[in-house]
Amino acid sequence: MEPAQAPDSEQKKPSVQKRILLVEDDDALANVYLIRLQAESFDVLRVANGEEALATALKYHPDLVLLDVMMPKVSGFDVLDILRNTPETSNVKVVMLTALGQESDIERAKALGVNDYLVKSQVVIADVVERIRQQLEI
Repeated sequence: MEPAQAPDSEQKKPSVQKRILLVEDDDALANVYLIRLQAESFDVLRVANGEEALATALKYHPDLVLLDVMMPKVSGFDVLDILRNTPETSNVKVVMLTALGQESDIERAKALGVNDYLVKSQVVIADVVERIRQQLEI
């Protein structure tokens, strides 16, 4: 008799915590993502605007940035552009999670070098976690 195999749906926990920089200005939504991502064994740091995101990315060295687009001070598009043009952050994975679902917004993000683009109204938190895992290859 063969040993039982674990179902494919069971995810392995990362042996080394991956760092995620969560950039979201909506406190309630940010807290939901923060709690879920921490429960999934990620090391998560949250900031509320693009200006903080840029400063924090240089200090925190995230493996992935989960980035809103419409934020105070500096938009997510500008944050993405600056991250991609800064040597220390040019290779960090960036997943945009935004309310903007227009094809022109998606194309703009792709042109700036986004790794993945998710529209908030079209995904649930489990989808977001799965896409993060895909980007981090875990």
